[in-house]
Order: sequence, then structure tokens, then C-alpha cells
Amino acid sequence: MSPNLLPYWKLFVAGFRQQSTYRLAAFGGLVANATFGFLKVAVLFATVRAAGGQLHGYDLGVMSSYIWISQGLLGSINLSGRTDLADRIKDGAVAVDFLRPIDVQAANVATEVGKAVFALVPRGIPSVALGAIVVGMSLPSTPAPYLLGALSLLVGITVSAATAYIVATVGFWLIESRGVQVLYMVVSGFLAGLFVPIALFPGWLSAIAAATPFPSMMMYPIDVISGRVVGLAALGLFAAQLGWLAVTGLIGHALTRAGRRKLEIQGG
Repeated sequence: MSPNLLPYWKLFVAGFRQQSTYRLAAFGGLVANATFGFLKVAVLFATVRAAGGQLHGYDLGVMSSYIWISQGLLGSINLSGRTDLADRIKDGAVAVDFLRPIDVQAANVATEVGKAVFALVPRGIPSVALGAIVVGMSLPSTPAPYLLGALSLLVGITVSAATAYIVATVGFWLIESRGVQVLYMVVSGFLAGLFVPIALFPGWLSAIAAATPFPSMMMYPIDVISGRVVGLAALGLFAAQLGWLAVTGLIGHALTRAGRRKLEIQGG
């Protein structure tokens, strides 16, 4: 591994290990995932049945895959906008981060991604397994969707961490950024496809969602892993994710530089 990348790999591993210490919280998250998963099954299955067993390409099996994969990703996709950086900006500790010989943005995102990847073990995989065993779901029979889906999921996690980083940088200009985080949580969950698949949105709302990074965090990985979207269409979704990863990274970089100048102007 390149010496320049090694510190960020270590931060990724540190985030993974840090999250692994919260075993009871992970179990509580799994219980919550399962509970709301069964509630979504009751509501969305009734909707599909009322539509005659097929709704915008979703039958019961495909809908079950959407439900349980989306529930499994709740612990890994940051839809709350909360990161440790927000507190460090508020109390001024971020000034110390700027003195370290690493990139603040990359370090924060690497740590958050490490935490998110661990959450797949106690929450993500068991949630999907529970849905497959108890309810049943439609999943691909070939390895290609799973391989591309794994990459798509990793990029989705990274996009969510990079976007949450942007939300945290608002603290450079606002005394209290919790209001922005709450607004982010409401908007991101809906447009990411947490409550209903984006394919069920009206056309104008689907266009709005596609113009944001939120589907790249959750909906696109679900579509790829579940096999609802395959071939060139799946590659198109993955390309869109990479595009949003670049956009959120550039915006975060610009806000970091501007925030650092503001700290220096204020004497931080």
C-alpha cells in the first residue's frame, strides 16, 4: 500500500474496531431493523397485492428484497448527518486536527466508513438473512450482481460519509448545526429510498431525487444487489454513484479550506 494512503487505511481499521466495541447497541439496532422490517412488509406487501401483484416492476419477492436490504443498511448508511467532526468544530478541537499531517476530510470519511462497514456484520447481514428465511425474497442466481453490488455498497457508504461530512462543516459558520442535521435526516431518508422505493415516486419527485446524492447511498446499491437492475443499467447506476462521490468530495474539500480560513481569521 502507498505510504500516502497507509494512515487512512489505519483510520479505517480504527473506525471498524471502535464500532465493534458497541455490541449491545448493535444487537439493539438489529432488533429495531427486524421490527420495522416486518412493519414495512405488512404495509408494502398490501400495496403490491392491491395493485394486482405487480407495482412498477415490484412483485412480492422483489419488494421483500428491497425491504430487508434497506433495513440491513440502516446501520451503515449515514442518513442522520451526525459525525464526530460536528462536535469537534463546535468545541474548537478541530483546530488540532488541522495541525496533523493528514487531510482532515479524508481522515474523517475513512473513520466513518470503517464504522459503517463493521455495522454490516451484526446488523446488515443478519437482517437480510432474517428476511430471506422468514419472509422470502427474490435474489440473483449469478455472482455478477453481488460483485458489482458489493462495490456499489462500498461507494454508497462512502458517499453517505462524505455528504455527512459536508453537513458537519456547516458548523464553521453556524453556532449550532443541529437544526441542519435534523433537516438533513428528514430529507435524506425519504430521497434515499428508505421508506418506499424511488421507482414508486411520481416522475417529478423521482427527478428531484436523482438530482441529489441520496439515491446513490441506499437505493442504487439495493437495486444492484437485489438484481432489480442488471447489465448496462446497473453499470449506469454505479457510474452515477462514482459521480456523486467525486462531487461530494470536491464540495467537502472546498468547505474544509473555507472553514480553515475562517478559523484562522477568528484566531483559532
